[in-house]
Order: sequence, then C-alpha cells, then structure tokens
Amino acid sequence: MTSPQPADTRTHGRSTQTATLAEIAREAGVSAPTVSKVLNGRADVAPGTRSRVEELLRTHGYRRRRAEASRSPLIDLVFHELESAWAMEVIRGVENVARDAGLSVVLSESAGRLTPGRTWADQVAARRPHGVILVLSGLDESGRALLTSRSIPFVVMDPAGDPGTDVPSIGATNWQGGLAATRHLIELGHTRIGAISGPSRMMCSRARVDGYRAALETAGLPVDPSLIVSGDFHHDAGYRQGLALLRREDRPTAVFAGNDLQALGLYEAARELGLRIPEDLSVVGFDDLPVARWVGPPLTTVRQPLTEMAEAAAKLVLDLGKGQDSAAATRVELATSLVVRSSTAAPAAH
Repeated sequence: MTSPQPADTRTHGRSTQTATLAEIAREAGVSAPTVSKVLNGRADVAPGTRSRVEELLRTHGYRRRRAEASRSPLIDLVFHELESAWAMEVIRGVENVARDAGLSVVLSESAGRLTPGRTWADQVAARRPHGVILVLSGLDESGRALLTSRSIPFVVMDPAGDPGTDVPSIGATNWQGGLAATRHLIELGHTRIGAISGPSRMMCSRARVDGYRAALETAGLPVDPSLIVSGDFHHDAGYRQGLALLRREDRPTAVFAGNDLQALGLYEAARELGLRIPEDLSVVGFDDLPVARWVGPPLTTVRQPLTEMAEAAAKLVLDLGKGQDSAAATRVELATSLVVRSSTAAPAAH
C-alpha cells in the first residue's frame, strides 16, 4: 500500500510545516479515503464532514501536487450573465486557445452573482479542468481556497471589483476608453454631453465614467451630475435612460452610452422622439461588437479587444497550470481604441 503524498510545504514565520492526507484525516476524525473524496469533489460526503475537512485543508495550506492532479481536457468559463453578443466574443477567444491546446470549454453562469456559489465550486473540483476563467466575476475566499488546494489555476477577465494583487487578471484600459470617447465629442464641438453608465458595482463601468469626467474637466467643461444616469449594460437600460435624457428641455446633444448595447437602446429612444443620429444627437458606444458596424448609422464606439482579452486569459490560465506563473504578468490590461463611424458629428447650429 502506498503512503499518502504530502502537500506542498508552506511557511509559517521561520518554521515549515507539511501535512499529509493521513494527518488531515486523523485531525478531522475521518478516513484518508474520505479526505480524498472531498479533494475530488465527490458528492457522497456529509456536509458537516466536508466543511470540517475543507477547513483543515485551508488551515494546513494543502495544495495537491500537480503530478497527482490528473486533469480533464477542459477549461471552465464562467459568466455572471450569459445572454449577449459581448459573451459570444469572449467565448470565441477562449475557444480559439482551447482548440489549439486540444481542450474543450465548459460554460456556466452565476445568475448575476459576482461570485459563483459553492455548488459550482464542488462541480469544478469534481471535473478537475486545466483551469478556470471567470468573466466579470470573481471568487470568494472559500472558493479560491478550494481551487488552490486542487491545483486548479484560475484567471479573472474584466474583474467586477479589485480582484486582489494575488489574483491573475486580464482587463482593458476602460478609463482611457471613456476619456477618448468623450474627448472625441468635445472636439466635434459638443459641450452638453450625457453618459449612461453601467452598474456602479463593476470596476470597468466606474472607470469609463471616470474617463468621461476627466475629459470634461480637462476641457474646462462642467460635469453635470444630472446628465450621468445609471444603466446595466443592456439594451433596455439604454432605451429607458435615453428617453429620460432626451426628454429634458436642456437635453444633451451627445451621449456616451457606456457600451454598445446601451447605445442601441439609445438609438431606439431617439427614433421614438423623432431625433436623427447624428444630426440631432451624437452617440458613442463601447466594446465594438460586430453589430456596431451594421446598425444605421454605423456606431462610433471604443473598441475593447474582447476576443484578444479572452485569448490572453486562456493562455495565462494554461501557463499557470504548467507552473509558468510570473508575478509580473498576472495583471494585464489590453489597450482600447476609438473607432469613428457615422453616429457622431458636430452639434446642429441653433
């Protein structure tokens, strides 16, 4: 009978401590096979026992050896919401890398929550994928510990909040994008510029609006808080908040819509009110989804390299799985760029 493999060593001050599965089992009052079941995400373990073993694995800093962690040929891709063209661009990027590596992609959704639940974490532990990519989402401490103890690497793409310095992440220059979008409108001669933000809980949304504010302030224009309205990055929010902005007697002559889907909702609001784009209203989006080129008029927008971001996240998570984790390369921001089309023009003379 082979002896249980030790965990990787961890350091507490000056002492180094190593825990084996047998020692963890003895401390938990269970058998070594039960600890192994918990490690492998098996369902046939009582909840109380599972919690006790998980806590001891965290306490001892247990991290299974990569050699013993036989992986399934999968990458787990987790969205907080999975219902838009934005998500398709991300899926395409991850699929490009997975296909070249001979892997498949498992999709899941956290139903709008910014951290997936415990059930999802247990399922991932049971699948033992090559890695996990979380989009506009993140992991709580227990989920992070669970994946770490199984040597399942993870990367956050476009993190909703600050993921922490120890969490690998891929993002984009959202602040610079908001600045470029608003500066373009200012250079056309607009002085009353509205903004439809995304959810305030999302870091990318706040950064885009901060860039919008910075462009106005740099140009010596006042920032009118009443022209900044809150959306959720969906079409309906662009339509609803667009109507509110455009029905004002002192309506803006241009709007930075925060993302392309909200820009399309704003298009609908403008049509309903008899306003022409760009003659009566200039509109700028963010993302440069394929639909931005097809709408009438084609949408001026900030290109966020979604497919390239997803490819970078997939390559990073696979490199981490091979032990090629460089602290200098775990937080990456890809550049955004303004794409000028036909939805922006100088304001009409009055």
